[in-house]
Amino acid sequence: MARGINKVILVGNLGNDPETKYTQGGVAITRISLATTSVRKDRDGNQQERTEWHRVVFFGKLAEIAGEYLKKGSQVYVEGSIKYDKYTSQDGVEKYSTDIIADEMQMLGGRDGGERSRGPQREEYSQNRPKPQQADSFADDDIPF
Repeated sequence: MARGINKVILVGNLGNDPETKYTQGGVAITRISLATTSVRKDRDGNQQERTEWHRVVFFGKLAEIAGEYLKKGSQVYVEGSIKYDKYTSQDGVEKYSTDIIADEMQMLGGRDGGERSRGPQREEYSQNRPKPQQADSFADDDIPF
């Protein structure tokens, strides 16, 4: 029997600084608000922008990294899955929420929140696999040409 796929890929900018909390067991949980903007032309040829806001949640080591290195305005690539919840508020009203549960993150732009004067820099982090290791370093004299 075939299984379903629940995969979300977002590239956007943080609308606020990350909020990190810890469970009683010491597991980090970081929440961000991520804006994605699309542009299209209307019938008159005018450009129309539409911004969607996404609630993204990180857990564990990935949450600690997101909480430490991301900040408002940072551009980030996020992979994860979508999760819908239904709950009853304290006043008895049924409410719904939609979250993106992130399992991979890649920081885009410069180290100072999108500054690109030194060229683009990327740092990739994953909940499921370790950060890629750098290749063995070698001196320029070792290059045969």
